[in-house]
Amino acid sequence: MKEDKMILREAIIASKIITIRDEKVILDVHLAELYEVETRVLKQAVRRNKDRFPYDFMYELTDAEIDEMVSQNVIPSKRHFGGAVPFAFTENGVAMLSSVLNSKKAIEVNISIMRTFTILRKMILLNKDIMEEINKIRKQMQEQGHNIMLIFQYLKQFEESKQQKTEQENRKRIGFKTDPN
Repeated sequence: MKEDKMILREAIIASKIITIRDEKVILDVHLAELYEVETRVLKQAVRRNKDRFPYDFMYELTDAEIDEMVSQNVIPSKRHFGGAVPFAFTENGVAMLSSVLNSKKAIEVNISIMRTFTILRKMILLNKDIMEEINKIRKQMQEQGHNIMLIFQYLKQFEESKQQKTEQENRKRIGFKTDPN
């Protein structure tokens, strides 16, 4: 039962991880939901410890990124953020949050988030391996297709030469004929 609960939590977390600026992140609003705290409390804790969150750990989204998230239905509307600019936390930023939000719930959730990021990383690597294998098979099939076409061309040439030989043997002879008697 506890394992089922953990799998469910990791599935929920995985659904909150999105890609922005070519990296996997979780928005502050989703983290606050997971930690069961208000978004403003989470942001306040981060602002008080700004030196723990360099750019590669956490950054504010641009208006264009917010618009893109609304258009992709990651969030229902800009109002979802309550007028505040959302923070996007990378995996390292989420790990750092456990030292800022020092509660039992934060530690539990952080462990689940780290596990989820690890699972996603493994899936991406596995997907990459599968795609490489598919491309290798595709290339082999193209080469085989080319070889099959060559075989058909050779067969056609062979058939044409055989046809010419048969026509040559069966044609009516012309010229001087001697009487065999």
